[in-house]
Amino acid sequence: MQYPKLFSIAAICTIAASAYFVSELGAAAPAKPKALSSFDAQVKTVLAKMTLEEKVGQMTQPDQEALKDEADIENLFLGSVLSGGSSDPKDGNSLEAWTNLYDKYQKRALKTRLGIPLIYGVDALHGHNNVIGAVVFPQNIGLGCTRNPALVEKIARVTAEEVRATGIQWTFAPCVTVPQDVRWGRTYEGFSDDPKVVKELGEAAVRGLQSPDLSNPLSLLACAKHYIGDGGTTLGTGMGGKSPLDQGDTRVDEPTLRRLHLQGYLTTIAAGAGTVMPSYSSWNGVKCSASKQLMTDILKGELGFQGFIISDYNAIDQITPDYKKAIEISINAGMDMVMVTERYREYVKDLKELVNEGRVPMSRIDDAVTRILRVKFAMGLMDKNRSQLADRNLHKTFGSAEHRMVAREAVRQSLVLLKNDKKTLPLKKTVARIHIAGKNADDIGNQCGGWTIDWQGKSGNITTGGTTIRAAIQSAVAKGTQVTYSADGSGAQGATVGVVVIGEKPYAEMMGDRKTLALDDADLAAVKNMKAAGIPVVVVLVSGRPLIINDVLAQADAFVAAWLPGTEGQGVTDVLFGDYKPTGKLSFAWPRSDEQLPLGTATTADVLFKNGFGLKY
Repeated sequence: MQYPKLFSIAAICTIAASAYFVSELGAAAPAKPKALSSFDAQVKTVLAKMTLEEKVGQMTQPDQEALKDEADIENLFLGSVLSGGSSDPKDGNSLEAWTNLYDKYQKRALKTRLGIPLIYGVDALHGHNNVIGAVVFPQNIGLGCTRNPALVEKIARVTAEEVRATGIQWTFAPCVTVPQDVRWGRTYEGFSDDPKVVKELGEAAVRGLQSPDLSNPLSLLACAKHYIGDGGTTLGTGMGGKSPLDQGDTRVDEPTLRRLHLQGYLTTIAAGAGTVMPSYSSWNGVKCSASKQLMTDILKGELGFQGFIISDYNAIDQITPDYKKAIEISINAGMDMVMVTERYREYVKDLKELVNEGRVPMSRIDDAVTRILRVKFAMGLMDKNRSQLADRNLHKTFGSAEHRMVAREAVRQSLVLLKNDKKTLPLKKTVARIHIAGKNADDIGNQCGGWTIDWQGKSGNITTGGTTIRAAIQSAVAKGTQVTYSADGSGAQGATVGVVVIGEKPYAEMMGDRKTLALDDADLAAVKNMKAAGIPVVVVLVSGRPLIINDVLAQADAFVAAWLPGTEGQGVTDVLFGDYKPTGKLSFAWPRSDEQLPLGTATTADVLFKNGFGLKY
C-alpha cells in the first residue's frame, strides 16, 4: 500500500503504540476523535456531482457471495460489500485468498466515474475469525470477566491489524448488548449483564479498533450493535417460534431501555464509532430497523451520532411483506445503508422509484450519503494519493507469536475460579500422571465457539496455529510427567489428578437459543467416571454462558469457568499450573436452575454465584 508522504508505516505504528501506552499508563486521556461532520465541506463537493443512481449505490451493501455479476459493483456504483458469517472466497479461507478477494472487488469500485472506494465489511468479532491462521481471542463474555479496558483495547488493536492485512476496513463489532437471559444464543457476544461493564469495555474496543485517527491505515471501522435491546427480548417472542429469544420483542418501558440497553452506545459513540447496526429485534412490537424514534430521534438527534446506520443481514425484509414498502419505512426512519443479499438489484430499483415517486425525499437520500461519505473521508478512502488496495506487508505479522501472546494473556485474565477445595489448584507440573477427559479438552473448534471460520462455528481442527487445552497441558508439564487422555473419563485409575474439560459445542445466533441449560449426558458421565477413580478432579467448563452445573460442581475438587477462550489454550494451563494466578470475576450472575431464568442483573436472588464472584489462589 502506498501511503501519503505525511505518513510512513513506522510512524503510523509509533503513533498507534504511543496512543495505546499513554492510555494504559494513565498519563493522558485517550485522544478525542475528530468529528465526522468536519469532513462535510469535502462531502458536499462530491455529493453535488452524484446522480441518483450513484447515491443509491452508496446506500447498498450486498453479500459478495450473492453478487449475480461482479460487474454490478461498478454498474450499480455499490458503496459496500460484505462477507457474512460463512461467505468465504471461492479459493478457500486462507490469508492470501481473502486478500485477493478484497483487492479484486476494490479494483472494480475504483473504475467508477467518481472512483469512490468500497468499504468492505466482515464479522471480525473475536479476531479476524473468518480466516484460517488468524489469532482467535476469547469471546466477549470472557473479556467481561477481565474487567480490563486496556487489555480489550489492545485486543482490538491486534484484531484491526490482522483484518487490515486482508485489506478489509470494517468490522461489525463491538457488540454492546446487555444480555438479560442467558438462554439467548448470543449471550457470549455480550461483555456482561451489567451495563456498567458494557459501557467501559465497549468504549475500549472502539478505541482499539479505530485508533485515535480513523485515517491511520491500520485503523478498522467499528460498528456498535445491535441497537437496541437485543439482549432483553422476552422468551417465546423470537423468530416466529424458531428460536425462543433471538430476534424477539423487548418489552420494557423507555426508562428501562435507556438504563439497561442504551449505555454501551453512549460511550461507543463518544469514542467515535463510525457506524451503528440496529437490531433484528423489536421494542414493544416495533422493529428497531423501522423505528424513527430510535434511529433518528434518539441516536442521531439526542446522542449526536454523525456516522451512518447499517441494517443487519436482510433485516428490512422483516418489517413488512411488501418489500418496497419495507424499504420506504426503514430509509425514512433513518437507515442509511442496507445490507442485502439476493435482492440487491430489486432494492436499488425500488429505492430509486421511491425517490422519483416522492415517497422517500431526496433530502433523506442526501443525508444518508453524506453520512457514508463522511466516514469514507475520515478513513482516508477518498485520498487519491493513497492506494486502497491491501498492504500485503502486514501478512508478516498475521497470526504472529506476538499477537498470540496478547490472546494468551486475555485467556489468563478471563478465567474465573469458582471452587478450589483443599487447594487442588494450582497443579504441580512434576506430578507423576495427569489424566485428561472431556469432549472439549482436545478440540480447537469447541474452544473458539461460534463465528469462527463458519458462521455457526464447528467442532474439530477448524484452523491452524492454535493450541488445545490438552496440548497445552502436555507442553506445560515436566519431562517425567505422564499425560493420558480419554474422552469419557475412563482409565483414570492410578493418575495423580484428573482434568475434565466439558461444556458446549459451537453455535451462533438463532441456533444457539436453549430452553434448558443442563449439561449433556456425555459431560456428566466424563466427570462421574473421573471421580470414580478416587483422584482429585479439576473441571474446566468451556461454554458461551453459565450452565446448570450443580451436580458437577459438587463432584469437582476445583472448578474453572473458561468460557470460549479461542485458539490459545496455553492461557488456560497458565492458570491451572499457577504461572498466572486467577483474577477473573464473573461478568454474569450464575443461576442455580432453569426455573430462576431470566436473572438479568439480579444481585439479591438466590443465585449460585453473583456477578463479580471469583476466587484466587
